[in-house]
Amino acid sequence: MRVDSHCHLDFPDFADDLDDVVERARSRGVGLMLTINTHVTRFDRVLAVAERFPEVYCTVGIHPHEAGTEPAIDPATLVRLAQHPKVVGFGETGLDYFYDKSPRDRQRDSFRAHIAAARQTGLPVVIHTRDADQDMADILVDEMGKGGFTGLIHCFSSGAQLAEIAVDLGLYLAISGIVTFKKADALQATVAGIPLDRLLVETDCPFLAPIPFRGKRNEPSYVAHTADKLAELKGMAAADLVAATTANFRRLFTKVPP
Repeated sequence: MRVDSHCHLDFPDFADDLDDVVERARSRGVGLMLTINTHVTRFDRVLAVAERFPEVYCTVGIHPHEAGTEPAIDPATLVRLAQHPKVVGFGETGLDYFYDKSPRDRQRDSFRAHIAAARQTGLPVVIHTRDADQDMADILVDEMGKGGFTGLIHCFSSGAQLAEIAVDLGLYLAISGIVTFKKADALQATVAGIPLDRLLVETDCPFLAPIPFRGKRNEPSYVAHTADKLAELKGMAAADLVAATTANFRRLFTKVPP
């Protein structure tokens, strides 16, 4: 069974054909999909999608792009919203210094609130990071020192140093369609060195469609192409890669029923 560990099925891109999108995923063996919250003020939309399909689960949280416009979030609110059986994690949250759509201090405060909720509940935190490797590493190390928490860096596209720090802290790394791109040599080299038991696969759809669909709308069924590339980089059979990454997902997202 394949897993798409990060998608955005509530986005308008899927408004007209969501049933077909989910059915195509099923037909490609995608048995679990995690649809990710980006605006806590729109959490009801994300939850509605998760409630609609038995193989879809969701998170609750605020994307770093929205940290400056969404209401400041506190761990207690996140914990309360995560009591729903379909909510299995927090985020996506983190730091994005590439676009800087929100003040960096608001991003950092929001990120730490999500980590606190993860620590209190034992649920994982889904982390976004771009052009913020040093601050990301510093916060992860600092927060882990306050007490353990679980989580993953989604759509991992940073270098080997952050990958090593994350793995040393017990976090997972989710790989998107970027790894299939022709100019992704550096990322491919980094991914090849990441321990298999710390890898997940995702689409981040509707964005970042893998080769051969690059430039088109991405969807969960395309996670198969990313998994195939990852298997190639790890020098293993595709079926074994799928089995390992699915087991990793279940080990991390323990609230998802067996």
